[in-house]
Amino acid sequence: MDIEVGDAALADLHERLRRTRLDGARAPAGSWTMGTDRDFVARLVDHWLHRFDWRHWEGRLAAYENLEVDVDGLGLHCLRARSPEPDALPLVMTHGWPGSVFEFLKILPLLVDPAAHGGDARDAFEVLCPSLPGFGFSAAPAAPGYDVKAAGETLAAMMEALGYRRYGAQGGDWGAMASPYLALAAPEACVGLHLNLVLAPCPPGEDARATLTPAELAAFEEARAYMRSGTGYQKIQSTRPETLAVALGDSPAGLAAWIVDGFRSWSDCDGDIERRFSMDELLANVSLYWLTATAGSSMRLYFESRASGRFGPVERRVEVPTGCAIFPRELFRPPRRWAERLYNVVHWSEMPSGGHFAAMEEPDALARDLRAFFRPLRS
Repeated sequence: MDIEVGDAALADLHERLRRTRLDGARAPAGSWTMGTDRDFVARLVDHWLHRFDWRHWEGRLAAYENLEVDVDGLGLHCLRARSPEPDALPLVMTHGWPGSVFEFLKILPLLVDPAAHGGDARDAFEVLCPSLPGFGFSAAPAAPGYDVKAAGETLAAMMEALGYRRYGAQGGDWGAMASPYLALAAPEACVGLHLNLVLAPCPPGEDARATLTPAELAAFEEARAYMRSGTGYQKIQSTRPETLAVALGDSPAGLAAWIVDGFRSWSDCDGDIERRFSMDELLANVSLYWLTATAGSSMRLYFESRASGRFGPVERRVEVPTGCAIFPRELFRPPRRWAERLYNVVHWSEMPSGGHFAAMEEPDALARDLRAFFRPLRS
């Protein structure tokens, strides 16, 4: 499929940005205590108008194969990065919200051609990065009830439709929730599952505070604090997505403020978002949501997964060999023994730095971990 946004859509975006209105009550300058800092939004809008070049980022997507795969009438966009190595292992990497396939641009060269980046050619991957249904250039499900389990089953069907009979799966955020369902749907094809977000609750009847080590307890308390004060976006998106969609679909500045709040809050940036992400990287991702008009359709996965009771850990144990990369600023960092109740964990790595957006924040570390995990599973 062609990745090309029309000039009229870009002109409309620029006109709306020129008419951005930032007024009303506000927190002190430079403060993110009540949400996205207004001064940062003003700088972001100015950069979007005067320095950001969508055509550059569009070209970076177009440098790879952009497939349109029909899965039961649902048109899925999938970015495919081929490897120069003939025995490269296919790997499907799945993004989350508020991310997109742009999350993987830094890591793709490291995975498809490891020999060119200090690695071993035998660790090469052929990488497929689908846009989840309702995200980016993928169509949105027409019927209600399409939850994260359905998304995982769609990914398995996509790989089958493309002719892959043996492959690995990797994911964070929604990708970490959908990929286990892919592994459950296609256990003979999926040789390994790698997660950089692990959702695994405390076992029934166990007193977490009495059984955790000090480090594990600190991670547990951080997760509890996040659930108390950091999930407002989640509650709205899982209960009133259509109401929010009207606002985010009408104001690019509003959409940017909503999205970048997550990038700052969930990354390993110590409050300085530009320490991890450039303005261009942030705006490439925001622009994809805006230009494809998918703010609303992307949020429906929250609503449907909450309604089905699948907004959280996978519903039954995954026997496919599983690798877990635990980044220190990830939202949930359960003990390995909790994860082993739900996954056949054969690989566990605790990283020195990085947060929720591992492929963007720490592409080298994630690439090394993927190579190490899949090395014994290739043959």
